[in-house]
Amino acid sequence: MTPSDPLDTAQEQWATGLAVLPYALLAVSAGLALLTGDGTSWDHRLGVLGLSALAAAWTLWMVTLHPAWMANGKAAGLYIAGLVVFVAALGLLSPWFAGFFAFTGYVHSWHLLRGRWRIAGVAATAAAAVTGYFGGLPGPDPAIISSYVLVIVAIVILVVVISLFGDMTADQSVRRKKMVEQLAETNARLEDTMRENAGLQAQLLLHAREAGATDERQRMAREIHDTLAQGLAGIITQVQAAAKAKDDPAEWQRHLDNAARLARDSLAEARRSVHAVGPAELESVRLPEALAEVARRWEGIHGVRTEFATTGTARPLHPEVEVTLLRVAQEALANVGKHAGAARVGVTVSYMDEVVTLDVRDDGAGFIPGAHSGGFGMTSMRQRVARLAGSLEIESEPGAGTAVSATVPVREPR
Repeated sequence: MTPSDPLDTAQEQWATGLAVLPYALLAVSAGLALLTGDGTSWDHRLGVLGLSALAAAWTLWMVTLHPAWMANGKAAGLYIAGLVVFVAALGLLSPWFAGFFAFTGYVHSWHLLRGRWRIAGVAATAAAAVTGYFGGLPGPDPAIISSYVLVIVAIVILVVVISLFGDMTADQSVRRKKMVEQLAETNARLEDTMRENAGLQAQLLLHAREAGATDERQRMAREIHDTLAQGLAGIITQVQAAAKAKDDPAEWQRHLDNAARLARDSLAEARRSVHAVGPAELESVRLPEALAEVARRWEGIHGVRTEFATTGTARPLHPEVEVTLLRVAQEALANVGKHAGAARVGVTVSYMDEVVTLDVRDDGAGFIPGAHSGGFGMTSMRQRVARLAGSLEIESEPGAGTAVSATVPVREPR
């Protein structure tokens, strides 16, 4: 029996995921809206359930039961228009729909529409989601309007960049598959003289393709999380802070400037990730200077005292080692900013004979290690360090802060 092609299997799984995605996100959004107390009255709960059912029926009728309709541009546009209306209406009932169900609009707009209409669909979905998140259209206050527009623009940029990144990866997969098919044809011509090695060659090719596809997906996931996801979270935080500081023009402008800078940095990092280029922080300086700059910028955005120190004799390291430690520091600081509520943070890089260690410590709320598995950021840090045969240790307890320590073997630059 011929084994299935991993690329074909991945495409089938992706298609299945797209078919299930709207219903799963709709169910999650509705469940959260009802369970977290967003719906305090029976009328509100019935509205949530009723509109959710209508949205599910709309997707079921237009896409699931009649997929051929989506090949027609007008039918696809009609479907997306209806989806945007449901995102806006459900988002006004509960922000959970703006946060989760709206993702269906982004994905379907990009995959079902063509040309500039894809961006129009993404922008309309973003506007509907932000309107729901803000609880309605913005008032005449310029600060609120600026915040509203900036969040929409940031979401559209991030969705478009991620989607283009995905399209490029899909094209690479197709080209890789064609190359493998050409190699298979060549091997078939040589079958008479290489019959004994044919089975081994096929296995090696299969393992190489699987390993390459897995490694590339993991790299993409880590880079998207470390750049786009963190950037979007920072933009939203700064925009929310700007909205609260509308009576203080200087503070309001500072937060908007921070949000705009984070958006530009995120877009630049996304482009660098697509081309597999190293972080901008390491372009012209070595690791200690890059870490000091990351700590300084993080302190400026979050207003938390941050101290950086270097122990041992700093020396050049292999670029992969420096990138890994830089990304671990950025993720650890991002977690401090989101969860710790700390008043002081320390970042230390220690150079020793055989290893180099990065420590990020805070005096924040802490948590119970093992009480939860952590998010993708924790997984990303562990994967990066494990690729270099290193170790990642996390020590924390409630009320006593958190310490993240990454240790990797020293590798000299080539």
